[in-house]
Amino acid sequence: MKTKAFQKIYTHIENITKATCMVEAEGITNEEMAIVDGRPAQVVKIVGKKITLQIFPGTQGIATDAEVVFLGRPPTLKVGNELKGRFFNAYGDPIDGGPAIEGEEVEIGGPSVNPVRRKQPSELIATGIAGIDLNNTLVTGQKIPFFADPDQPFNQVMATVALRAQADVIILGGMGMSNDDYLYYKMLFDNAGALDHIIAFINTTDNPPVERLLVPDMALTAAEYFAVNQKAKVLCLLTDMTLFADALSIVSNRMDQIPSKDSMPGSLYSDLAKVYEKAAQYPDGGSITIIAVTTLSGGDITHAVPDNTGYITEGQLYLRRDTEIAKVIIDPFRSLSRLKQLVIGKKTRSDHPQVMNTAVRLYADAANARTKLENGFDLTEYDRRTLDFAKEYSRELLAIDINIEIDKMLDTGWQLFGKYFSKDEVSIKKEFMDKYWVGTAS
Repeated sequence: MKTKAFQKIYTHIENITKATCMVEAEGITNEEMAIVDGRPAQVVKIVGKKITLQIFPGTQGIATDAEVVFLGRPPTLKVGNELKGRFFNAYGDPIDGGPAIEGEEVEIGGPSVNPVRRKQPSELIATGIAGIDLNNTLVTGQKIPFFADPDQPFNQVMATVALRAQADVIILGGMGMSNDDYLYYKMLFDNAGALDHIIAFINTTDNPPVERLLVPDMALTAAEYFAVNQKAKVLCLLTDMTLFADALSIVSNRMDQIPSKDSMPGSLYSDLAKVYEKAAQYPDGGSITIIAVTTLSGGDITHAVPDNTGYITEGQLYLRRDTEIAKVIIDPFRSLSRLKQLVIGKKTRSDHPQVMNTAVRLYADAANARTKLENGFDLTEYDRRTLDFAKEYSRELLAIDINIEIDKMLDTGWQLFGKYFSKDEVSIKKEFMDKYWVGTAS
């Protein structure tokens, strides 16, 4: 970030905290960028002439007479096709050793598109992961989070989605990533030869936490460029939104704001909605779909971050470790895509809704059988078959490492039905039975 000649310099700083400081100035706008003692900062509060700045690298070592220069604009990103295949930091500067981007400079963090100018989502976006595409099918323009414990392999899932998703452009926004995770993404994309349609904005644990606040806006500004200007189908992957919320909390607490639930700022809902509402299907063809990771603390779904997220997004995807098969699966009971009915059976094979519902019903029967077993009750022959089915269903369709086409998922479902159940127990419409049934039982 460069300053310009003849800009006014302020040298009287007040109320320095670990993340913010205050200066008296006029003609300043909210979210305007500034340079404080050579460090990037942003306006977060204006009360009369009192301007509060959040300093992204932190305030350690800043003196009360340090120089403050306002840049007269919010953060910006240079956009263009040159973004593809590149890795950037939270400020949009390259971190992959490549040249700086030469393109149109646009402000980040603008308003989301007016709902009346959006199109009803109706296009399938396949991820290649059976536990998503079969039971929780995603639609372009949708916003949906992964709810996962911190020790679950959500980065592996997100990377798989990035490599297999049927999208024109994949944009990764990484917040609070370990260096190992950053290098994992970078090497995986490079080795797969997929960098030509992937863009990444990365904040690692070595970077200041407050810088995470810029990452979603950077990623979504790039997404809007490709969706609007090039009519592209864009998939934006954001991880981890809990660490993004923690950065919000750091700033709000240093500004002496009264915290809300779980020490989060009272503006948490609006802050999250500002990000998620950028998901949209545009009338002329472009779209932005958002899949985000929200890590849970001890599986606590009532924490402020997942709680608020659930009100904003159109469903959720749960990761759960299945001890029966020793793999992580997409939990079919707690996961939900509220927009899947717009595409299943319409953009996918006509038997999709029937196969999905039947498989989950039989899986639920297995859960009841397992409860009976754990409580010492005798199992029926049907109970034992449901348990065998559930184990194979988890291994062949719910596990996160199952990457197959949707038609193959449906065929696998039919094979499992025929292997363990009769036609009457499966109870699917005759027209589909006649066409797809592969069992020998009547």
